[in-house]
Amino acid sequence: MAAVTDHRLSLDRIAKAATLIDPVFLDSPQFRAETLEPRLGCRLVVKVETLNPIRSFKGRGAEYLAAALEGRPQLVCTTAGNFGQGMAFAARKRGLALTVFTSLHANSLKIERMRALGAEVRQVGEDFDAAHAAAQGFAAEAGARLVEDGRDPAIAEGAGTIGRELLRWPEPFDAILVPLGDGSLLAGIARWIKAHRPDTRMIGVCASGAPAMERSWRAGKPLELERADTIADGIAVRTPYPEALSDITGLVDDILLVEDEMLVESMRTAHRELGLVLEPAGAAALAALLRHRDRFRGQLAAAILTGGNITVEQMRQWLAP
Repeated sequence: MAAVTDHRLSLDRIAKAATLIDPVFLDSPQFRAETLEPRLGCRLVVKVETLNPIRSFKGRGAEYLAAALEGRPQLVCTTAGNFGQGMAFAARKRGLALTVFTSLHANSLKIERMRALGAEVRQVGEDFDAAHAAAQGFAAEAGARLVEDGRDPAIAEGAGTIGRELLRWPEPFDAILVPLGDGSLLAGIARWIKAHRPDTRMIGVCASGAPAMERSWRAGKPLELERADTIADGIAVRTPYPEALSDITGLVDDILLVEDEMLVESMRTAHRELGLVLEPAGAAALAALLRHRDRFRGQLAAAILTGGNITVEQMRQWLAP
């Protein structure tokens, strides 16, 4: 695949983001997961994005966006929970007002933590799209700055700092696997990696019950699904943004699907072998390696472990042997 030179995500801004993002989100652990390798049949480096105040990678993009804002706007966003926590952290740090919209079925732990970080949280509608429509209406009425994960390039550029850190590994990766929801994470990492290591294959991972981004990428245009049916709320996208699809086009080599059962198996594997608590979306990259292991046999792969926000009840349900 030829390197992409004309792209709305800027390599210079990704590098700048690494100087502006709160250091608590940067330089996350990355190490060989040797206990997993006999089962996977490949060498595996895991990049652990759960060891920070919000337990997910979302603080990177939220921090960079907030640092680049002009003035002191009132902010509003929609979230399944992790991006809202990132925005709440960044807004509190800068004394900015933030209203977060989420669905009626959002993870209770994530809602509790957003509120603890100072955000006003409004639960509206049956899914993300309904909550987002409410957020759009609120932003228009209040004159607030609507922040959209997947549309705002700064969010993807902040996430792209993960790519910079991955390339400190002394060997080139054959493949890097990244959970794919709204697209910001994959777009940011792929933008950096393909500019510096174009032979490394960038692989997105969607839940099989929420394949909107996978289908849209293969079709070359946004395709809306009637519903997203997966336990992985962080990647349960039903309506892809055209900008997000454009951002990954030309940078991504393939998108794989994983079933919910494999997500749970991967969460249990990470807990047992690595001592990590992951949420379903956070385990998607590992799930793809387990589900499609023949594709990566004998290679050096990297998996981004993106989030670990699950309730006590979910721990009992998903992490029990």
